[in-house]
Amino acid sequence: MIKWLTFFLLLFSLKLIAQNGYITLTGEIVDNESGETLPFVSIYLEGTSIGTSSNKDGIFEFHIPEKLRDSKVNISMIGYISVAIEPSNFNSYQTIRLKENVLTLSEVIVTAKQLSAKQIIKKAYESLDDNYPLEPYLLEGFIRDLQKEDSTYIELLECAAKFSYERYDVKHEPRVELQAIRRNYITNKHPWNKEWERKNSIADLIEDDFIRFNYGPIKVGRGWKYEIESILPFDKRQVYKIVGVDNPYSQATLYIDVDSYAFVRIEYNRAAKKRSYYKRRLSNGQQEIAYNLTLEYQEYKGKWYLKYQKEEDTWTIFKGLESNKLLFTKYPKKELFINRIITQEEIGHYDFQANLDITKSIENHSEQYNPDFWKNYNAPILTKELSKIEQYLKQTQINVKSDTK
Repeated sequence: MIKWLTFFLLLFSLKLIAQNGYITLTGEIVDNESGETLPFVSIYLEGTSIGTSSNKDGIFEFHIPEKLRDSKVNISMIGYISVAIEPSNFNSYQTIRLKENVLTLSEVIVTAKQLSAKQIIKKAYESLDDNYPLEPYLLEGFIRDLQKEDSTYIELLECAAKFSYERYDVKHEPRVELQAIRRNYITNKHPWNKEWERKNSIADLIEDDFIRFNYGPIKVGRGWKYEIESILPFDKRQVYKIVGVDNPYSQATLYIDVDSYAFVRIEYNRAAKKRSYYKRRLSNGQQEIAYNLTLEYQEYKGKWYLKYQKEEDTWTIFKGLESNKLLFTKYPKKELFINRIITQEEIGHYDFQANLDITKSIENHSEQYNPDFWKNYNAPILTKELSKIEQYLKQTQINVKSDTK
């Protein structure tokens, strides 16, 4: 009787896998030496474009199709030696240790082949056609938008979207299909917001792309000064880490593949100095005083595609264009995590229907929460800090137009 019961339980569990079609891997990624957690580590199935990232606490949850269970899971981060693990070797909430690896200055000089930092960046800029897609493609991604006014959080939004791009050098934003909204919590905002509805979160993100719109530190403008800081490992390759400064407001860190000269990661920071800034106050009284942008790319089928994007700003809000009365300071933070790439040859078998109205905020697109959609969707899970923020917003939220998780 026990044997037959065991057999039927096993058969039932196998049917569940077949019906669900996914395997879920969970774990925590830490530094091998210090034991400290590693945030935003890239996690993907080798030979595919399916992936996710660890969250700020180094925790991840990765849903992979059961039919791909024999593919290895690659775990990589700039500055660390990547590892590949078979799904069958995963334990629940497994701790994965990555070893740091930085070349010495003498090794940097040898590897750099006597090229200066500026020459390396110029070569990377000249190699854009070789490294980025020259045909249309689509990306699937997860957006997290967190808004704060002074010291109070006032909004948390999470949604899934598809992005339809032309080739990399076509200078316009992608068409967007908003698929689902998972969290949409809004609490009391400053009365100033009643007159100025904030911009669509997705539209605000996709307009900032140094490579597509051909600007920023990748162009080696007159004011930029660069220096090679080190060479680091990244996903079975090496990348130059080059630090650039454009006084008085801007600085950047560029990670460039040693062999292909592809821009692998771009970190850009711009901030006011001594109350002086490049941009004057807008007519509605707001003035940007700090701007941070991060772009990271992943290679797939010989081309590099966006993997992760983060934009953080600081805006001071005054009563008007000429007023010196500060109403409040706002801190918007937006992140985009790409979890799948659809190349030109795959587009014909892929469903895409643009539906995003960029003149409306995301919350005004809200539909009823669909738990089935999110069951196996690859998105970074909430950190402990974000969970606390979510609980606060749940208790104080107003005017929510849709059911949320």
